[in-house]
Amino acid sequence: MTRLTGAALRLTVLVGENDTWHHRPLYSEIVHRAHAAGLAGASVFRGIEGFGASSLIHTSRLLSLSEDLPVAIVIVDTEERIRAFLPRLDELVTEGLVTLDPCEVIRYTGRTAGETPA
Repeated sequence: MTRLTGAALRLTVLVGENDTWHHRPLYSEIVHRAHAAGLAGASVFRGIEGFGASSLIHTSRLLSLSEDLPVAIVIVDTEERIRAFLPRLDELVTEGLVTLDPCEVIRYTGRTAGETPA
């Protein structure tokens, strides 16, 4: 089990929901590569509204504009491990935003395989 407490780095990748990598959702490819790299964890959050460099507003409120909503992939691990992962993003993220923020991990725990929540 990975232990992570104290100073860490948060990697956030903002892309469109419809962005793909070899016919697979880009966000899924990033999560799977983070997993393969042994990073502590990754989560994908689907936005309900947003715009980026194209200045087109995407929103879930209007059916005609509900396509290609923003998604954020958030990964937290040590600075060394996050920075080592960045080259793997270079070929994947051709449009979007990648940010790094220092953060402090207060608690990082998980369930063991087969364990159910209380």
